Amino acid sequence: MAGKPRTQQVYTLLVEVGRARDDGLPDGATGAGLLCFASGADEAEAVRETVALLRTAGLAPLDVSGYGTLEDRLTDGQEIGPEERALMDKALAENAVVVAEMTPVFDHPSGDQ
Repeated sequence: MAGKPRTQQVYTLLVEVGRARDDGLPDGATGAGLLCFASGADEAEAVRETVALLRTAGLAPLDVSGYGTLEDRLTDGQEIGPEERALMDKALAENAVVVAEMTPVFDHPSGDQ
């Protein structure tokens, strides 16, 4: 395939995962939210790579929300701290998916919050 090479960018993704056998989530959790930084030529590629990686890791991705590139987020007025920028740089340098944060989700019975 001829043409100019596609430039890799890093995309911020929030992935919701459900339970799967041996997923490593805490007892009682019904799933988790994972904040990921993923490199890709476009957001669709970053999502595909992230979902594939999480499945390989034994997780069960249910939904992915994209928040764009660093530039997109800055344009939207978001403040991006040095730690987050360092993780984005790592994802780009290693052409990788970096899971920056995992927040387990616990469903509470109705009325018990």
